[in-house]
Amino acid sequence: EVFPSQDPLDRADFNAVEYINTLFPTEQSLANIDEVVNKIRLKIRRLDDNIRTVVRGQTNVGQDGRQALEEAQKAIQQLFGKIKDIKDKAEKSEQMVKEITRDIKQLDHAKRHLTTSITTLNHLHMLAGGVDSLEAMTRRRQYGEVANLLQGVMNVLEHFHKYMGIPQIRQLSERVKAAQTELGQQILADFEEAFPSQGTKVAWLDKIDRRYAWIKRQLVDYEEKYGRMFPREWYMTERIAVEFCHVTRTELAKIMRTRAKEIEVKLLLFAIQRTTNFEGFLAKRFSGCTLTDGTLKKLESPPASTNPFLEDEPASEVEELATEKGDLDQPKKPKAPDNPFHGIVSKCFEPHLYVYIESQDKNLGELIDRFVADFKAQGPPKPNTDEGGAVLPSCADLFVYYKKCMVQCSQLSTGEPMIALTTIFQKYLREYAWKILSGNLPKTTTSSGGLTISSLLKEKEGSEVAKFTLEELCLICSILSTAEYCLATTQQVSCPGCPLTTSFP
Repeated sequence: EVFPSQDPLDRADFNAVEYINTLFPTEQSLANIDEVVNKIRLKIRRLDDNIRTVVRGQTNVGQDGRQALEEAQKAIQQLFGKIKDIKDKAEKSEQMVKEITRDIKQLDHAKRHLTTSITTLNHLHMLAGGVDSLEAMTRRRQYGEVANLLQGVMNVLEHFHKYMGIPQIRQLSERVKAAQTELGQQILADFEEAFPSQGTKVAWLDKIDRRYAWIKRQLVDYEEKYGRMFPREWYMTERIAVEFCHVTRTELAKIMRTRAKEIEVKLLLFAIQRTTNFEGFLAKRFSGCTLTDGTLKKLESPPASTNPFLEDEPASEVEELATEKGDLDQPKKPKAPDNPFHGIVSKCFEPHLYVYIESQDKNLGELIDRFVADFKAQGPPKPNTDEGGAVLPSCADLFVYYKKCMVQCSQLSTGEPMIALTTIFQKYLREYAWKILSGNLPKTTTSSGGLTISSLLKEKEGSEVAKFTLEELCLICSILSTAEYCLATTQQVSCPGCPLTTSFP
């Protein structure tokens, strides 16, 4: 293992027989046996010589080893001595370094403390000067300069939080807080002065247009002068408009209670129409996010180059909702259900809608009287004409008027006034049935009393059939057709946009 060899004689599993067979594989090879023996003997002698040389060399190893060991011990002792000298010199050097660096460390600590002191002193000087300047600018109302200075003073003051136990530092902090409080009070006072409130001037309903024109001018003026003073997410313009609506609603309700006897239907409808137009105007300009105290929605503000309040209000579809002797103007379309400002002002008119209901009562009474007069003047439908047996034209006119009234009332209220209006409709539908239909049925020859619609609709076997003229039969058919038309129509009449489906008994 120590000296690898390829010689077969050095192998651990050496086999003499195999080795001899290798040297003499055949009988003819035995002729060289002497030569092989000589070579082996020569090799043996060499090995003996090598062994003798090694044995002789080992006889002096002990003496040489002891001598080498002694020399090594001496060298080690000398080495220990040198190491001790080096250690002593190192300790002396370390001591010298400590003595040298002791002063340097003291200087380093002194420098650090001096730097901190200088920085703190500079901050203190800045704080004291800033507080003095802040108080002076506050007295002079220099808000533009105060804004930047106050932020800087607050930043410097943060460095002195751990020094608040020092009376002078605490005094400066209290002066800063006092300046902040005074600034807030001054700014509020300035804004109150800039937006003077001269008290609400109460005007009657015929001047309601001026109210809405005034707030539009004020909003335009506010956007141009003060619009950029407040963050967009405060929605200050909308808040002003909403506050105006609340004040207007309160004042209108108060003055209408005081002058309730002076409210006429034309004036009331005029005020409601102008008010609903204004509510629609607000819905187009604002989102209504300030109507509640919840989270405000983020909306895109109009470009700074345009003022939304400078746009003209779109023309109303209805110039006036007032009625004249039963002649009803075209009502405007139902208000969009997503208008968050619907009713914010117009709700105050609802307690006074009885004026409108009374007006419709009067108009319907006059309309029925006109139908009666027209029927008497024109007479019954003529036979052998297109009108013979047809529905009376007055019936269609009555339901057209009903329909218009319901659409108009839905713009005003869908609550109790609508229910009161249906009661009026029931009343005059009965009036129409008695005065126009039953009142104009022909009289029979066997009875002094007139016919009734119910008696015409009943058939009895063996009963005597009344004889009528052709004109009377034509009138009876027309009245029956009209009654059936009234029955079918009253079951279908409803107001678009109104949750109340109206039917008449």
